[in-house]
Amino acid sequence: MTATTTPPGTSSPYAELKAPTTARRLLTAPTTGPLVALLLACAFFSFSTDQFLTGGNFSLIVQQVMVVGTLAIGQTLIILTAGIDLSCGAVMAFGSIVIAKMAAEGSLPPLAAIALGLVVCGGFGLLNGLLVQKIPLPPFIVTLGMLNVAFALTHIYSEEQTVSNLPGPLTALGQTFPLGHTDITYGSLVTIALFLLLAYALSSTGWGRHVYALGNSQEAARLNGIRTSRLTIGVYTAAGVLYGIAALLLISRTGVGDPQAGQTDNLDSITAVVLGGTSLFGGRGSVLGTFIGVLIVGVFRNGLQLMGVASIYQTLITGVLVILAVTVDQLSRKKAR
Repeated sequence: MTATTTPPGTSSPYAELKAPTTARRLLTAPTTGPLVALLLACAFFSFSTDQFLTGGNFSLIVQQVMVVGTLAIGQTLIILTAGIDLSCGAVMAFGSIVIAKMAAEGSLPPLAAIALGLVVCGGFGLLNGLLVQKIPLPPFIVTLGMLNVAFALTHIYSEEQTVSNLPGPLTALGQTFPLGHTDITYGSLVTIALFLLLAYALSSTGWGRHVYALGNSQEAARLNGIRTSRLTIGVYTAAGVLYGIAALLLISRTGVGDPQAGQTDNLDSITAVVLGGTSLFGGRGSVLGTFIGVLIVGVFRNGLQLMGVASIYQTLITGVLVILAVTVDQLSRKKAR
């Protein structure tokens, strides 16, 4: 047997099969584009206003996005399975009212009220998952209906009244501690810890790999032995529990139980997920990307506010960014085919 040789001046037929370099992997990573956009935005606002590039302002940005960021973690899990959740903001609002009223009226001790709020929000997620998987119904329709159910229950249970005079444990996460010359809230640390925990779960556990497989193709996942029904229900339930944590963070930041809260947070959470590079078609994306997407939204709104730009233009720019992000996702999907 003679060895196959490559004629001089020609490339090996196996040259294209070489593993991509580290630089190439970084450049093609889904989070690279959002990260570059975040850095460019920070650079732009740093030159546009002297108040932007300060520790106190960055701490404020994280405080402003910690509630939506926690919602966005749950939204990421669902979108990775090729679903979507329009009810997250309304479920969070209902959870916050349950926690606030139970604790403020003395019906339950504060910690028990918090636990009940998590259970209630998790129950909404469980019901969403059952309807999506067992009937089955489209996630868009299920969660749109659940949005209205949660919204109505919030206003019925609260009697349209803001709940105040809350006990200390409910607002503890809104307290701050000094880090250098900057005050950091405990709630911000909780949100960052949740991002790290879910990032690890999705990237380094069998459960995370199954979530990606489910989003790529539910039928292929089922044929490979994944219990797709149980996994889908579990993802929606986990997302619901995260909405309960967001409810607690909301209370800790505002100091009240507000029945009007969360009315646009469902769209804000989807915006953050999309800006972070997660595909609306499922199976591709990361919680790290969502964290970057949340910061992009926070940086743009904070920077434009410091520049004196009206809030309506902030909404306009956010909408343009979402359209651009989805366009990039579509083009990359077509290129991959």
